[in-house]
Amino acid sequence: QVQLVESGGGLVQAGGSLRLSCTASGRTFGGYIMGWFRRAPGKEREFVARITLGGSVYYADSVKGRITISRDNAKNTVYVEMNSLEPEDTGVYYCAASRGIANKASNAYTDWGQGTQVTVSS
Repeated sequence: QVQLVESGGGLVQAGGSLRLSCTASGRTFGGYIMGWFRRAPGKEREFVARITLGGSVYYADSVKGRITISRDNAKNTVYVEMNSLEPEDTGVYYCAASRGIANKASNAYTDWGQGTQVTVSS
């Protein structure tokens, strides 16, 4: 099991940028596929992006071109850089870890952080 703590959320105007971080502790971070999900108000949790051990990335169509996921295994941290933010990007952002094959299905991820709030004002 790995413990995950997100940070970097906040209030930003539409068109702005934020970088979220997720720091892991517990087991070897490098052994996990890492993902980001979000839950908008009144909506179900949805996939945002994921990065494999070797750095292969996969994005949801809704964020492609605006979000970049990266990881620093030496720092046990995964990042998501979000640009050109829109009010529709508002929500709680969660990072998640998987020891197996994982893309956008949330049930492939076994460990979750508590989330960090992102609010984009129009």
